[in-house]
Amino acid sequence: MKHHATDAHTLAAAYALGALEDDERGAFEDHLQACEACRLEAAEFEATAARLAAAVAQPPPTAAKAQVMAAIDGVRQLPPRIPAPAAAPALGGLLRRKALPLAMAASVAAAVLGGATVWQLQNGQELKQQARQAQQQLDAVSAVLAAPDARAVHGRAANGALTTVVASERQNRAVFTAANLPAPGAGKTYQLWLDHDGTMRPAGLIHGDGTVILTGNPADAGAVGLTLEPAGGSPQPTTAPLLLMTLPT
Repeated sequence: MKHHATDAHTLAAAYALGALEDDERGAFEDHLQACEACRLEAAEFEATAARLAAAVAQPPPTAAKAQVMAAIDGVRQLPPRIPAPAAAPALGGLLRRKALPLAMAASVAAAVLGGATVWQLQNGQELKQQARQAQQQLDAVSAVLAAPDARAVHGRAANGALTTVVASERQNRAVFTAANLPAPGAGKTYQLWLDHDGTMRPAGLIHGDGTVILTGNPADAGAVGLTLEPAGGSPQPTTAPLLLMTLPT
């Protein structure tokens, strides 16, 4: 599908995910040679997708295989998959560009929902509730990542953790991702903050590597902070910030 020159600026996310057709990719790479803003945006989306994948990657529990094999006889077999009819080329390109920004959250879906499905075989209603909560969080994360005005910024905390914040003014939400976050220690947890003109307001907890939606209102916040706090969190920071990262605009 052919594009006008102004359309190229909207393709950074799809390019970073390898979601463009060959002719679209070639045209966008030509555009990148002359557009520094798109080069930067594409690089940020590539880094964000990689960190989201790394943050949710977890080894399966040691007993998972044996428990799944023991329960497999009670699981109904799915019917065979029938390939859907191929879309017309023009429509296919349009749908690909609209749908595939959500692929930035695909690694979250695979890890969260895949793991929940396995454990539902053994744990019934409790795990079903956890799966519903995981789906809700995934939907919220996906909405931010897929927003047309989504912007990302990357940082490194004082303890070496790699961090990413993706914010959407339209959604009035921000997503925080941490990778290589050291264990907080007994009786401790990591707490996130939104900096409102020097006033730090609680924005949720993160217990280790992962991705969370920041609570609170990021609309008039200037930065995101990360501190180490007593388990359960604090109403105000009690330690020096490990990270104070300007929100993307």
